[in-house]
Amino acid sequence: MAKDKTLYTCNDCGATTPRWLGKCPSCGAWNSLVETVAETPASGKNRMGAAFAALAPSSEVRPLAAIEAVDVARTPTGQGELDRVLGGGIVEGGVVLIGGDPGIGKSTLLLQAVDALQRSGLPALYVTGEESGAQVALRARRLGITGSQVSVLAEIQLEKIIATLAAQQPAVAVIDSIQTVYSDQLTSAPGSVAQVRECAAHLTRWAKSSGCAIVLVGHVTKDGQLAGPRVLEHMVDTVLYFEGDTHSSFRLIRAIKNRFGAVNEIGVFAMTERGLKGVSNPSAIFLSQHAQPVPGSCVLVTLEGTRPMLVEIQALVDSGGVSPRRLSVGLERDRLAMLLAVLHQHAGVATGDQDVFVNAVGGVRISEPAADLAVMLAITSSLRGKALPKGFIAFGEVGLAGEVRPAPRGQERLKEAAKLGFSVAVVPKANAPKKADKAFEGLTIHAVERVDEAMALVRGLD
Repeated sequence: MAKDKTLYTCNDCGATTPRWLGKCPSCGAWNSLVETVAETPASGKNRMGAAFAALAPSSEVRPLAAIEAVDVARTPTGQGELDRVLGGGIVEGGVVLIGGDPGIGKSTLLLQAVDALQRSGLPALYVTGEESGAQVALRARRLGITGSQVSVLAEIQLEKIIATLAAQQPAVAVIDSIQTVYSDQLTSAPGSVAQVRECAAHLTRWAKSSGCAIVLVGHVTKDGQLAGPRVLEHMVDTVLYFEGDTHSSFRLIRAIKNRFGAVNEIGVFAMTERGLKGVSNPSAIFLSQHAQPVPGSCVLVTLEGTRPMLVEIQALVDSGGVSPRRLSVGLERDRLAMLLAVLHQHAGVATGDQDVFVNAVGGVRISEPAADLAVMLAITSSLRGKALPKGFIAFGEVGLAGEVRPAPRGQERLKEAAKLGFSVAVVPKANAPKKADKAFEGLTIHAVERVDEAMALVRGLD
């Protein structure tokens, strides 16, 4: 019996090589090649017995000005926070990929969403490849979902799934999960690069041709990235990441890609005995309830998509040893090292022989540079051992020359802080309001242009 020919496929870009390499020759990723079985050609035809087809229906060539731009219709899922991240609801024919750690609540949220869609009049199908139908029914009972008419199919073969979709004609279908689905036309095992890519392509093609909205559940790697080839993220319309600590009751959903809405939107959920419930005021989660102000704490107004949120930044400066440590949780560590250098050079605050620890409260991850000023003020407060004034907030990007740059949509950040009762704000000069507004009533706003100016101002507020 002839030995099957093997190839090595890159998990990031899908390129293949005949032998294993430490670095992918196509995209340059390290340790991304995995062994797969080479597929035998099927007499000039593509797998599934048809020629290669585009993921979206083809059309004739027309000038761009002659194509009518029509807004896509959205159907609310019954979960307000999920609708916010999706851009308003499920889109007909849209394909959504949602990933997250095991046990984070992906299946729970999707079961609640498809049940709400079914009750609103849209036929829904829940395809599970990781559980039996009885296990799904048991979860529904735990969530308090009774009398649900959602169709459930326990199947992992792609051909049977597509045949069921054609027979049932649902408006929404959930595939839980794409890594368990396999096609008979491929010899590789379920979860391999070829199977995941091919199955996702056929399901996407079905969604575009039939108008059925499909939600794919994806596994994640230990680094938190979606498992499988990166081409999977390019096929789908929307990519959502489910984040959060399994030891905490709060979960975050973040949109990384969305063809029908804004990216970097965030939805906040609380895990309860009856499933996931949306949190309308997430700022309360990320603020510690101190009776009195404490040293090393500064509140930041961050922007997640269109939503301003208040997050507490905590810093601890301690005497270090020969090699002081720099550790940050929820913020970039390299940016922390840069801010410490700016703090020393332009504000005269030396931390070269100190351990510096910075944490964003509540497990939220902050990637925007508008957190720079709040981080520096928290570090200075901890080093001096003096707390910032009560009701104090700050935001602003800090450059290497010591200047404080404006943050996007600064007026909305200030309005959110004033609404929640904060009284003192240190912001970049360009973000200071030009005229009096009732929305800022009760909030004293100090505008600064440089880091040393901000430090001197805060010392004067003690």
